[in-house]
Amino acid sequence: MKSAELLELFRSTNALLDGHFVLRSGLHSRQYFQCALLLQHTQIAARVCAALADKLREIEAERVISPALGGIIVGHEVARALGKPHIFVEKEDGKLVLRRGFEINPGTRFIVAEDVVTRGGRVQETIDIVKAHGGIVTAVAAVVDRSGGLLPDFGCPFVSLTQLNVETYEPNKLPPDLAAIPVTKPGSK
Repeated sequence: MKSAELLELFRSTNALLDGHFVLRSGLHSRQYFQCALLLQHTQIAARVCAALADKLREIEAERVISPALGGIIVGHEVARALGKPHIFVEKEDGKLVLRRGFEINPGTRFIVAEDVVTRGGRVQETIDIVKAHGGIVTAVAAVVDRSGGLLPDFGCPFVSLTQLNVETYEPNKLPPDLAAIPVTKPGSK
């Protein structure tokens, strides 16, 4: 799947929003990728995530794991396309934890799947959980990499369907025109 085709899918499903947004990272942006609006269309979700899974076929892994909430559909669909089980981590008292009887056995290799990555905080939390249980992360995958090349080193390959350099701003360094627009925080809580 080409980047232009993916962006057209975001636009046609009204999942690429323009305005003034606070991202989960705390940064501010003029654009927001609301993947839930894209992924609610099951045929589109299957197609997009299958394209992401195609980039992961050579990666050795037994399972896929994703951070809730945004990564759950992506992780599930990538795992389905790869024929692997999927589990997820979710927030409890403000941090991600493994719950619901999901297990990570020592030595099990995982792909971490996420919808959109800006700074990679939730991805790193997920990696840390896998490692704390003795698992191994062999790759990280995202539908959209909006980091502008500023992702941390996850210690494994990182793949995405598109890489965008979307401007982000520290809260105390907003351009005047952006500061004049009411701010919204549409992402996960």
